[in-house]
Amino acid sequence: MRSIFITGIAGFIGFHLARALKTRGDRVCGCDNFNDYYDPALKRERAHLLSSEGIPVYEEEITDKEFLVHTLDQTKATHLVHLAAQAGVRYSLSHPESYVHSNLSGFVQVLEALRLFPHIKFIYASSSSVYGLNTKVPFTETDPVDHPASFYGATKRSNELIAHSYHHTYGLHCTALRYFTVYGPWGRPDMAYFSFTKAILDGTPLTVFGEGKLKRDFTYIDDIVQGTIAAMDLGAPLEIFNLGNHFPVSVMELIACLEMHLKKKAQIHFAPKPQGDVAITYAEISKAKRVLGFTPHTSLQEGLKYFVAWYMKALVNNR
Repeated sequence: MRSIFITGIAGFIGFHLARALKTRGDRVCGCDNFNDYYDPALKRERAHLLSSEGIPVYEEEITDKEFLVHTLDQTKATHLVHLAAQAGVRYSLSHPESYVHSNLSGFVQVLEALRLFPHIKFIYASSSSVYGLNTKVPFTETDPVDHPASFYGATKRSNELIAHSYHHTYGLHCTALRYFTVYGPWGRPDMAYFSFTKAILDGTPLTVFGEGKLKRDFTYIDDIVQGTIAAMDLGAPLEIFNLGNHFPVSVMELIACLEMHLKKKAQIHFAPKPQGDVAITYAEISKAKRVLGFTPHTSLQEGLKYFVAWYMKALVNNR
């Protein structure tokens, strides 16, 4: 039986991944620090559900190497999926130290722990943000990624370089997954699709940047989980994969789709594009298709239908 340890297990992707792995028969546990970047109550809800399904969740920091070493040893871990990170492009403008703590120092501590267990396969979340100011689309894994548009993107690219060095020096098996705008039920409240849904229902104006022309390669959570598990099963010595929907959609199209599902019009306030934001993200996924069998199946319209249904149910339950 495989034994999987997930950092950031109470986060959006970690929660869904843990449940999928448990369902297929793997032994799963993980840690989360329940920080307040967004309301920790949502993370607590996810953790409670995981615990009720027999998935242990430890409240610990990834910078605690002693905890990581002890837990990896006790659980006889075969895979470590590293999803814990300080997220958000715009937040990095005002809180860079949070990204240094989690995305740089924390990342190194995880790798330092893994040095003692070189048999453990390491799969970690990178980001479409590594492509930064690239203008060639779609983004391909072989594109140059040395012009980050945000500090967040710079930390994620740094992760890839650090992992490469640990593979070269210590022989660790490292796979980077460049996720593209993941969305779905139990998602992150700071992301546009989530905050727009709340604003439309509340009748408050949406702040839409860049005239609504910014495009994102929205990728449904179930497709992301499928690709992540395929990368785990591959266990490559050193790899990077794009995991995206390969179908960019503008923010105005996103809003129109939400309006349709919510049966309510949005009030829109336009604002200039913030520093750090890019005009488009667009994943070339032919490598992931060929090597991982990764094929995203969920359109934005279908995925938002699932999200809105979950959101409305959660709204009723929390009243």
